[in-house]
Amino acid sequence: MNALVWVANETMQWEPRPDPVPLPSEVLIQVKAVGICGSEIEGYLGHNSLRIPPLVMGHEFCGEIVGMGSEVSGLRAGQKVVVNPLLFCGQCRSCMKGLTQLCEKRNIIGIHRSGAFGELVSVPAQAVVPVPDSISPFRAALSEPLACSLRATKRAMAGHSLPNVLVFGAGGIGLLCAMSARILGASKIAIVDRNPDRLAMTKRLALGEVINSAAEDIRSKALELFGGEGVDVVIDAAGFQDTRDTAVRLLNSGGTLMNIGLGIDDTSLPMNHLTRQEITILGSFCYTREDFSDAVALLVSGRVTEEGWTEIRPLSEGGNAFAELVSGRVHHGKIILDPAL
Repeated sequence: MNALVWVANETMQWEPRPDPVPLPSEVLIQVKAVGICGSEIEGYLGHNSLRIPPLVMGHEFCGEIVGMGSEVSGLRAGQKVVVNPLLFCGQCRSCMKGLTQLCEKRNIIGIHRSGAFGELVSVPAQAVVPVPDSISPFRAALSEPLACSLRATKRAMAGHSLPNVLVFGAGGIGLLCAMSARILGASKIAIVDRNPDRLAMTKRLALGEVINSAAEDIRSKALELFGGEGVDVVIDAAGFQDTRDTAVRLLNSGGTLMNIGLGIDDTSLPMNHLTRQEITILGSFCYTREDFSDAVALLVSGRVTEEGWTEIRPLSEGGNAFAELVSGRVHHGKIILDPAL
């Protein structure tokens, strides 16, 4: 098979690799569509210590089963599937509490083992989730990022009745958080970004109001959009000093800041303000199996789609896609790669 291999910082190669051979408990999947995740951009740049080159990344994908190990049952060749890439032990303290996304021994396909930036990938059968033949593989490949976004948004909005929600970032996760907020009953939604093309795209999607942080004062614009009702929930899908600090200043008393973006680590925040206003700060990483199942259901039902904000490119040209994403020359919310092109 051919695969897109991350071989060094800012270097991808399209190269032949041996076909993976599934273990007795694994299935072999022919990849039909695989998304590029923001965390993979950080890996590509060498900012993520979990990813070690050479590595075939790719954890947001849909494909077709083309082979199975001897111990696999309940699945069949030719079946369309997505894969929950978060593998957990089921026995550690976190898993016993039901927090499988925080498993002490967690492994993630595309990070700790080869992922789907290749024509074939072998995965544990327990990670496979069948989907209807009728769903587009490009839509189904959104299952993983939607699960992340849905869980973060659900937790952020908990305890708020019909909240006003502001989202930092009009990339894939930010847009999916805005879509989730709309589904979960947000009263008003605003999306903040500095890329005018992404903001125009967001406006066409009718997800909510938009704020151009490069040309407008965020606080003044938020006051104009939300009026006296203010902002109850901020979801930061960017994760930088200015977005986090601005979020804290924007929130109503008793509001919630949800951090899902991992732009930087160390951040200075006004702790006395947070304390006096009783602002809740949360972080969200990954998802549970229930979240993943809910995400698949939303995609199958068509309540969330890939239309109007994604771009499909050949997997063989994925190296160029990574370079363009880093340079800021990509104006869609998400790039999905197709091995068949």
